[in-house]
Amino acid sequence: MKKSKASLVTSLALLVILCAHPLVHAQPGGKHIEVTASKFSFAPATITVKKGEPVTLVLSSTDVTHGLRIRELGVDVKVNKGKSTEATFTPDQTGDFVGHCSNFCGAGHGGMALTVHVVD
Repeated sequence: MKKSKASLVTSLALLVILCAHPLVHAQPGGKHIEVTASKFSFAPATITVKKGEPVTLVLSSTDVTHGLRIRELGVDVKVNKGKSTEATFTPDQTGDFVGHCSNFCGAGHGGMALTVHVVD
């Protein structure tokens, strides 16, 4: 009887862990947001995060080397074609913060921006 009870407890614990696993990239230590860079835009171009909540941006590039710099949030990363990289930050103030591609990627480079809305 003890074996089946222990097995049941183990199965229930595994079920709880699997059900609690987030399907929307939220992590216990914060939020993961995937951003794709390509000539000459970021997708999504706008993201919303919460003040005080850790955020990990997972930046990938489809075509050439790109960068992302958001000075006010302390983000400054570079990503090569076909690769991805992560930048983690915790916003400490609300507002809109605009990041730009920090690696020249062609004629439309100057208009390549990502807006981060930080809310309470």
